Amino acid sequence: MLIDFFSPFLEAFFLVFMAEFGDKSQLVAMTLAVRYRPIPIVIASVAAFAVLNFFGVVFGAMAAHWLPMWLVAVVVALLFFVFGVQSFSVVEDDAASMDAKMGKQLLLSVFLLMLMAEFGDKTQLAVAALGGINSLWPVWSGATAALAVTTVLGVVVGKKLLGCISLVWVHRGAGVLFIVFGCVALYEAITQFVLINGEV
Repeated sequence: MLIDFFSPFLEAFFLVFMAEFGDKSQLVAMTLAVRYRPIPIVIASVAAFAVLNFFGVVFGAMAAHWLPMWLVAVVVALLFFVFGVQSFSVVEDDAASMDAKMGKQLLLSVFLLMLMAEFGDKTQLAVAALGGINSLWPVWSGATAALAVTTVLGVVVGKKLLGCISLVWVHRGAGVLFIVFGCVALYEAITQFVLINGEV
């Protein structure tokens, strides 16, 4: 019956939408959108979320334990720092040709960034919890749809910034934001590492 699908679908959709609206992944999508074409960002982000939600629903919270959380945080920090440095190294004349240079690298970079940044996140754990009490596909579909919507909204806001702010300052602002995210992720990595070694 349709009610058996749409009830858990809507529950997952609204839970994830409210949790991710204005959260890290949406801010990352918004920041990337001021520098790159929006379609690859949306495709790569939604693909990463689809994979994460699948693991969350199927394997539950155990997915977060496959890799040490400090190692995941280090990878996230490095990816953020790379994007931050790239933001500062771009001048306005190079912006138009940047998409051609990135190509498939942009898709892969955004996919890995979103995948690692959200791995074991509260949203994935919430999806895992919903998957434990509801059917798999409605929860997966609802959660992925919610993340797709928040990503598109973030990309739209990011692109609109181009009409209000100089591209050079947008690049610099994006660089600062990515470096801040990188520092936060690095702090989380150090904290997790210290906690793990303190327990041994």
